[in-house]
This record gives sequence, structure tokens and C-alpha cells, in this order.
Amino acid sequence: MFSRCLPASAARSALRLLMQPLVVFVLGGPGAGKGTQCARIVEKYGYTHLSAGDLLRDERKRPGSQYGELIENYIKEGEIVPVEITISLLKRAMDQTMAANAQKYKFLIDGFPRNEDNLQGWTKTMDGKADVSFVLFFDCDNETCIDRCLERGKSSGRSDDNRESLQKRIQTYLQSTKPIIDQYEKMGKVRKVDASKSVDEVFEKVVKIFDKEG
Repeated sequence: MFSRCLPASAARSALRLLMQPLVVFVLGGPGAGKGTQCARIVEKYGYTHLSAGDLLRDERKRPGSQYGELIENYIKEGEIVPVEITISLLKRAMDQTMAANAQKYKFLIDGFPRNEDNLQGWTKTMDGKADVSFVLFFDCDNETCIDRCLERGKSSGRSDDNRESLQKRIQTYLQSTKPIIDQYEKMGKVRKVDASKSVDEVFEKVVKIFDKEG
């Protein structure tokens, strides 16, 4: 109705204000294949992939960033960056995407929330501003995750793709992130995939989930 009364540009702006981001949290240990599978989901279903880790790494390298050195120290120690920083980067990325194209409102948020503080921060900041559809959980044993990351580290250039950092990251994941997945499980919002299989086999399971969820 309002589109008949307003110029097209104003109608689009109003639509953006009404449209909330639809979010799928993508969780799993380091090396579980989250990024690989997210790329395939983007290609098939048109989601926008936002990696919390990539956003933090990009911000760390951005000249003049007020957070750069702080982020570097947390990542190097395998610890979780303060939630205010991560959420501000995620929200900025979602806002920019939807401002450029109102139809791009579906997001895969990869590697977040990673602990109770993350979850509380998200609820406080984003409640009523984004709709979490479900959690896509890539379940993979620790040794497979470590082996994959060490292989990736040969070409990734990432400072945290070494055995010492990986062992710290896995402990952080088990102590901090797994309980968040368990919380969503109790709410009936977790869709679990065995991520130890081949890339193609894992994606077959992912497709079944997204075809069902719509």
C-alpha cells in the first residue's frame, strides 16, 4: 500500500527499515569445515556469509583501527575477543549488505556466538533487530579438526594455524562454545551435521536441512 503513496526510492528505504535480518548461526570446532560449507550454501541458497573470525582479522589489519592490537592479542592466545567488538562488526556488515540490496537479508554468521558472553551480548544488542532461524552445528572430532587446520596453515598465512594455538582454541571451544550449542539444542534450534565426512557428503546433509527449513 505505502509503495503507491511514496516514490520508489522512499518505498525501498521503508522496506529496509521493516525487514529484519534472518540469521543462521554456524558453529563447530576449528577445522570443522564451516567456511567451506558456508561458501556452498551461499552459492546454492543466496545467503550472505559473515565470518566473525574473518571480520575480526580484517579489522585487525585495517589501518588506524582502534581495535587492531587488542584483536591480535586475543587471536594469538586462542581467546575470545570481547563481544562488543564482534557484534559491532557483524551489525555493520549486515547493515551495509541490506542497505545495498534489501533482498539480501539472509545471513550465515559463522563462528558466533562462541560463549555465554557472546550470547548475552547478542540478545541485548540484537533482540528485536534480527531473527535467529536455527544453529547449523558441524560436529567433528578434535584430531580431525587439528589435522585439517595444520594442512590449511601451510598456505593460509594465519598466525593461529599451529598446533599450540589450535589446542588452545579447541579447549576454548569445548569449555565455552559447546555449552551454547547445548542451550540451543534444548530450544530445538540445532541442526547437527557429521562434519568428519568428505566435503560433498557433508554438503548433502546441509542441503537436506536447508531444503526443509526453507
